[in-house]
Amino acid sequence: MCGRYASAREKHELLEEFQVELDGAADAELAPDYNVAPTKNVYAVLTRIPKETDHAVRQLRVLRWGLVPPWAKDPSAGSKMINARAETVAEKPAYRKAFAQRRCLIPADGFYEWYQEDRTKKKKQPFFIHPRDGGVMAMAGLYEFWKDPTRAAEDPLRWLTTCTIITTEAEDDIGHIHQRMPMIIKRDHWDDWLDPLLTDPGDALRLLVPPEPGGLEARRVSTAVNDVRRNGPELLDEVSEEETPLF
Repeated sequence: MCGRYASAREKHELLEEFQVELDGAADAELAPDYNVAPTKNVYAVLTRIPKETDHAVRQLRVLRWGLVPPWAKDPSAGSKMINARAETVAEKPAYRKAFAQRRCLIPADGFYEWYQEDRTKKKKQPFFIHPRDGGVMAMAGLYEFWKDPTRAAEDPLRWLTTCTIITTEAEDDIGHIHQRMPMIIKRDHWDDWLDPLLTDPGDALRLLVPPEPGGLEARRVSTAVNDVRRNGPELLDEVSEEETPLF
């Protein structure tokens, strides 16, 4: 699974990197986040066809991590839907409609996974896994709209937009740490992945290409990342086994 990641690039960098045409979060700028956890607000790149136009527009939006299906009774359902498996995403009721119609890219600098190095101890060692070339990760995501029945029609908080991250089997170089990892969409597939007119699940599935070995690297980091209240660039610093503090 992917339960924590880092996203520290500033908004203007993401707007340029993903060639965004519309800043859909003009009034909101997220602070660099080195410990993104479920239910937090995150940046997502998506493409929609505005009502006043007839062409798709690539946008940067702020969504809440943890997909809430339209039929959910309340938004707490999102805490259980932070990830969708690539193998079943086109079939699961919670995801299949979004997979066909509402795909997005979720930018990240890297993600965290935990490995139990010593099977005789309960403590797990966190690792930060990131692109070897230092580039941005475009994680495959889905987004969905949920209407709060307790709010008035004119209430701006009536609609909640949430997202989930699609996961796949980990590539060979990091599979020993954890068997799953976020699905990364290759740059030359961004246009198709975001295309709202591409609604055939089979076509979308063909864009979920397993990662090639060698593109990612992992480094041991402090167990301070275990605490969601801890947030700073020092969480990405490499530590030796001897330096790893108990938490």
